[in-house]
Amino acid sequence: MSKYIQIEFQQITSDQSDVLLAQLSSIGFEGFQEEENSLKAFIPLVAFDETLLKEITSASNLSYIQSTIEATNWNAVWESNFDPVIVEDFVAIRADFHEPIEGVEHEIVITPKMSFGTGHHATTYMMIQQMRDINFKNKTIFDFGTGTGELAILAEILGAEKITAVDNDDWSIENANENFEKNNCQKIDLQKAEDAGKGNQYDIILANINKNVILDNMSNLSDQLLSNGVLLLSGLLIEDEADIVNAAGKFQLKLVNKTEGNNWIALKFTY
Repeated sequence: MSKYIQIEFQQITSDQSDVLLAQLSSIGFEGFQEEENSLKAFIPLVAFDETLLKEITSASNLSYIQSTIEATNWNAVWESNFDPVIVEDFVAIRADFHEPIEGVEHEIVITPKMSFGTGHHATTYMMIQQMRDINFKNKTIFDFGTGTGELAILAEILGAEKITAVDNDDWSIENANENFEKNNCQKIDLQKAEDAGKGNQYDIILANINKNVILDNMSNLSDQLLSNGVLLLSGLLIEDEADIVNAAGKFQLKLVNKTEGNNWIALKFTY
């Protein structure tokens, strides 16, 4: 069975935890467990580069505890730490072992695994907030970096005609597919891909990943966005805004809305 590296940070603030989440996800960490004043991050042993980790931690003067664990030990821990996520009166995200949530328009039921973006994270919360004000009916959607697939599921619930969801991580593909089946999704085409691709056209593009991946794919994302389409981005820290806005501006994309939460931002662009 595959082994994973666990990195544990102790006695850190919530702000430090938020920054680490973004930085570590950009270098291949694919699971996180947040507790009060601590953060555990997980990465496949074969993908672990300690040099990159030390660049991040030394810049912030942070120490960590490193250990090697078996992947099979995690799901029970993940489930025990998974609480329902409620985004206003709009959407509730819960596991199937939770009771149904009352007083919301929509429910999404997922299997909580290691995939990044289970809805607890501020960026997923803000993406869902923004999606509430976008018309998805009969639209074509591209969910770039689908993770657990929650945003693609919500797009179908909101009336999208066709959704293409991609991720480059085998664990995320497996988890997203399971969640699509659990929510009886019929309009999502799930694909494994290393980048945003090219040659397709979409009314709405969703990308909740991180700054570097978004910048690397901005050209292809903009090329695939239809006129008057919407590009919704997150996985971004407040200090990432200028770089993202400048890159989008090179492709005539204009920032029309921004939300903030816990040092993170979600940015909505259109032509």
